[in-house]
Amino acid sequence: MRTSVVIIGGGPAGLMLSQLLNRAGISTVVLERRSRDYVLSRIRAGVLEHGTVEMMHRAGIADRMKREGHPHAGCYLSTEHGKFRVDFDQLCGQSVMVYGQTEVTQDLYAGQDALGATVVHEALEVTPHDIDGDPYVTYVKDGETRRIDCDFIAGCDGFHGVSRKAIPAAKKHELERVYPFGWLGILSRTAPAADELIYANHPRGFALASMRNPQLSRYYIQVPLDDSPDKWSDDAFWAELKRRLPEDVADSTETGPSIEKSLAPLRSYVCAPMRFGKMFLAGDAAHIVPPTGAKGLNLAMSDVHYLSEGLIAHYKRGDSGGLDGYSDRALTRVWRAIRFSWWMTSILHRFPEQDDFDQKMQEMELENLRELDAARQAMALNYVGLPF
Repeated sequence: MRTSVVIIGGGPAGLMLSQLLNRAGISTVVLERRSRDYVLSRIRAGVLEHGTVEMMHRAGIADRMKREGHPHAGCYLSTEHGKFRVDFDQLCGQSVMVYGQTEVTQDLYAGQDALGATVVHEALEVTPHDIDGDPYVTYVKDGETRRIDCDFIAGCDGFHGVSRKAIPAAKKHELERVYPFGWLGILSRTAPAADELIYANHPRGFALASMRNPQLSRYYIQVPLDDSPDKWSDDAFWAELKRRLPEDVADSTETGPSIEKSLAPLRSYVCAPMRFGKMFLAGDAAHIVPPTGAKGLNLAMSDVHYLSEGLIAHYKRGDSGGLDGYSDRALTRVWRAIRFSWWMTSILHRFPEQDDFDQKMQEMELENLRELDAARQAMALNYVGLPF
């Protein structure tokens, strides 16, 4: 079998790349280790940047998002001195869209089905070969080893995938910061605590009140990295969450049984370059950000934007400049998002070794946001997403 681009990984990044390339007449095969039902069951991010929303339109899959998504023109920050709002629309003229990653993935599957694109699920032992020469990929399906020859490979298979591991260690530079805490999160069929997200800095630790839709809420609290969801009953989680939220919000927050509970570690990670030979990395295969800045899915989409542009120019105009410059372009935006997510994490969480000076600096960062238009504007510009 032969195709133009083999895409390893059938999450949002891989499916979006396949969608854009197929719409441009470029053949792809997506190889996904899990079943379609499993991919659609994963609970992930729910805040889409302005640029990601535009990509959904460009990919021809935005109709349901337009009907069911929830534009947010701002967010709230909460401290011991009360909460205040950062107005994205007023500060930079843009907004974000609250629309869950599961919904994005479902829309992408519908788009792929409509195009007749090839997505192979439960593809095991996926292995890229000869990535700096004449590339091909092997995988096992139904007990049989199969081979796909291709022009290029796109590694969209996440942090634990095979793509990045196929790059020789001497050819990649990896930088990482692991944070000394995690986020304990629950999903519940309850009304959201507020009309927009609330990021709370509290002496007991960070908290986030988020949502997926008017009947589905997502909440997080900062916990030690070695904590376990099994140690937390629903009642204990709600009680701790309410301690950290503003009093007026806590008093009116609807509680109920959790339908999902998990603990997410926080890390910043970048692998450079994002290209080796004929293989390109995109999304979590190349970088990880803490979820504080809502950048994970959006960074994957910006990678796909640059990569799809480069591939389309290569096939349609014989211009390989976009592919040659892909890694540098993508990494410029990646590092800006890494910085923003690191900054958001540093001003909103309590660190184990935090002393009085550190605490005062954190308080002043938040006070600047409360008092200075320029500080809020910088946050708003980064939160809604820098241009692709």
